[in-house]
Amino acid sequence: MSDLPASLLPPVTAALRSLGDASAIRSARLLGGGCINHAMRVETGQGRYLLKWNADPLPGLFEAEAHGLRLLAATRTVRVPEVYACAEVEENRPAFILMEWLEGRDQPRSLERLGEQIAQLHLEGLSPQNPPAYGLERDNYLGAVVQVNGWDTNWPRFFGERRLRPQMELAQRNGRLPPERRRCLERVIERLDDLLGGVSRRPSLTHGDLWGGNVIPGPDGLALIDPAVWYADRETEIAYSQLFQSFPPAFYAGYQSVWPLEPGYPERRDLYNLYHLVNHLNHFGESYGPRVDAVLRRFAG
Repeated sequence: MSDLPASLLPPVTAALRSLGDASAIRSARLLGGGCINHAMRVETGQGRYLLKWNADPLPGLFEAEAHGLRLLAATRTVRVPEVYACAEVEENRPAFILMEWLEGRDQPRSLERLGEQIAQLHLEGLSPQNPPAYGLERDNYLGAVVQVNGWDTNWPRFFGERRLRPQMELAQRNGRLPPERRRCLERVIERLDDLLGGVSRRPSLTHGDLWGGNVIPGPDGLALIDPAVWYADRETEIAYSQLFQSFPPAFYAGYQSVWPLEPGYPERRDLYNLYHLVNHLNHFGESYGPRVDAVLRRFAG
């Protein structure tokens, strides 16, 4: 049985043949859990693959995902699926991305090892800019919202103008920014030099969307999927990993054993998570409003 759209059969078959898999597609079954794209497991006589597709995708979504996965893979620190093919919408064909199928089961120390690998990613994923800068050479996505990038050597300015302000403006357009919330957000952005100053930091490559739903068992340990990569202060990554309590103490013990966090991180954690909380407000509505307001009251001064 195949759920593969007929228009995708030729390009997917061609991509498989370019990998040396000339066998026929035996099955293509839809998977649950996706809220933006369709995902399916494609099985041939030689192997299994993950295919995601969308007939009306966000512009450049799969290209951004492929770019992020390749950046992560190039560090040789964390396990991510290899990208085999990626194409945007063409005539009557949906956009798609074809990737390595990963599966496995939990292994001893898997979460501690993942923490170690994330720390190695942050250490070895150096900004390619000279001088080192925050951001990325292209915009990408955090969920269904554009993540505005470009480069900036000034961390508080980047976080304010490329992270908080675009989310604030989207919340305004969505009708989720009453006057007091906007005033407090503006005040937080104004205060970022003071709130984030005095810390030794460097731009590190981050996965960008590190929560439990984007970690899967792989054949040789845990693997990461669905990145929203950017070069950031590494504390943003660890902060988000704690927002929904996705990881146990063993994960953080592994991270700290490789690269301990700077003093004062717990005081900055909620400020960094303000970006994700406003993003969730934009995705899911006012249920996130009270958490946004609580952080704003703390940092607006």
